Amino acid sequence: MKNLFRIAALGAVTVTLATPALVSPASAAETAKAVLQNPDGKEVGTVTLTAVPSGVLLDADLTGLPEGTHAFHIHGTGKCEAPDFKSAGGHFNPEEDQHGLKNPAGPHAGDMPNIHVPENGKLHIEVLNQMVSLPGLLTGEGTAIVLHEQGDDYVSDPAGDAGPRIACGVITE
Repeated sequence: MKNLFRIAALGAVTVTLATPALVSPASAAETAKAVLQNPDGKEVGTVTLTAVPSGVLLDADLTGLPEGTHAFHIHGTGKCEAPDFKSAGGHFNPEEDQHGLKNPAGPHAGDMPNIHVPENGKLHIEVLNQMVSLPGLLTGEGTAIVLHEQGDDYVSDPAGDAGPRIACGVITE
């Protein structure tokens, strides 16, 4: 079996999805962080990224988000200019694959499973992304964590038909 994503939401369930390998071994940078803001500039959460032998563990503590299913991606440019966050560019995709966890020609390294925000707008999740490394996320123009208005359909190229970007945070050391 190929490399895996693992998500633990509120400690209740672990979901595993197969993905291709694009991981570099962990190096000097062991942790990084992204502070997410909504289009009004209000902080809506933090994501702590930790290098692990099998990729990067993302620990997200989110609040003030709309209830529902939202795409959760790593984007390829470390800029988060409101109100639309298009400055974050497309998904992080160093291998130039197509988008989608269910796409046979994908996924992008920045594609991750959807998150499901409860009515109170608060969510704590952990996601293991085995397709990225911290050095890879922190080089060049950097990268950003982006949440979308809707869920990712896991097949539509280039972005999963997930709608507008509702939160963004630049990944920094």
